[in-house]
Amino acid sequence: MNRKTLLVMITVLVLLLVSCAPKQQMGTTASMPAGGAYAEGREIYFMHTEASDADVAQLLTEMMDSPVLHVPSLAEVPDSALANVYVFTNGIAGMGPLGYAEDVFDNPPGTPGYTPLRRLVLVTWPDPTTSRQLKSAADVLAAAATGAVTLETPGVVINMPFVVWDGGKR
Repeated sequence: MNRKTLLVMITVLVLLLVSCAPKQQMGTTASMPAGGAYAEGREIYFMHTEASDADVAQLLTEMMDSPVLHVPSLAEVPDSALANVYVFTNGIAGMGPLGYAEDVFDNPPGTPGYTPLRRLVLVTWPDPTTSRQLKSAADVLAAAATGAVTLETPGVVINMPFVVWDGGKR
């Protein structure tokens, strides 16, 4: 058997062995509960991982049955590095953290202002009987401009990365 034939046979044998070998795992996967919300009128899913306020971290931990870490230093993140999450304090019943309508996010992935770090903005209907489902930041801001809702920013920052959004997922 000449050297060239031997080299071809070894190459074929190596390729056969590699193709039959089990695939290596690229790492451990984890399962985390995701919350449902809206961004730009579309349904999205996200998770809570950390919050700058201990009470908010505890509320989210209990709501999602998954630990949300208290990280006080998140409150020191500059405003320019934050996007908003609008959370309803009253109005229509829903799956939001306070039992009302689902949260509304601005700046979803793919937009220039996307960041997982969210400034908590509390949305309150002065007259809850006029409440309705708002599905975009533009809807929330328009309602605030007419006095239909009030907005309060308590200084809480929450890490809320999207896991499923219009046009993408992790």
